[in-house]
Amino acid sequence: MKLLIVEDEKILCDSILSYLKQESYICDSASGYASAIEKIELFDYDCILLDINLQDVNGMDLLRELKSNNKTDGVLIISARNSLEDKVAGLQLGADDYLPKPFHLSELGARVSAIIRRKNSAGNNLIRLAELSIDTQARSVEVSGHPVELTRKEYQLLLYFAYNKGRVVSKNAIAEHLWGDEMGGAANYDFIYTHIKNLRRKLMEAGCGDYIQSVYGMGYKFSF
Repeated sequence: MKLLIVEDEKILCDSILSYLKQESYICDSASGYASAIEKIELFDYDCILLDINLQDVNGMDLLRELKSNNKTDGVLIISARNSLEDKVAGLQLGADDYLPKPFHLSELGARVSAIIRRKNSAGNNLIRLAELSIDTQARSVEVSGHPVELTRKEYQLLLYFAYNKGRVVSKNAIAEHLWGDEMGGAANYDFIYTHIKNLRRKLMEAGCGDYIQSVYGMGYKFSF
């Protein structure tokens, strides 16, 4: 799952980034309006953590821009303002949740997880695709009730396919979603092929159908 943290307090931003990366999220960050808009236009995020007290702009303006462009990214407002008016304004503009500062990182993680779960799984922790089951709370995978051991990247890749089942996703989209700013301008996507090959092998060895299909010249599609 891919997140964007829009926060201009560097110490807090670094703390949030460190915690969420430990929780297996792919994280990008932006310290102001211009950099945030650039990333939002380039990428789709599962959730955006938005501080509405940015130095260069009111974060509410960024939220308005986000919604006016019909972006479906989840939004969690984080703010030192804890007034009812600010909460109502943020939610009315389309934010999914509002978390006042200071907060515990564990609560932040739980709120992010809940937003993603509501948007992608109708609030359900369990995703069932034929004989394949993915528990997004436990981050576990089973085939016909038997557990399958996946690496972190393999799990994230499978979840990305599950949320985009039936759609063709390009190698570039997969790379941007799973690696984000860490891609480092990769010249080719051989590393994606390797992860997909290993994921398919593990699922099929566990008795799962071969649902990850290569679409020549376009990318991959998960269909069953």
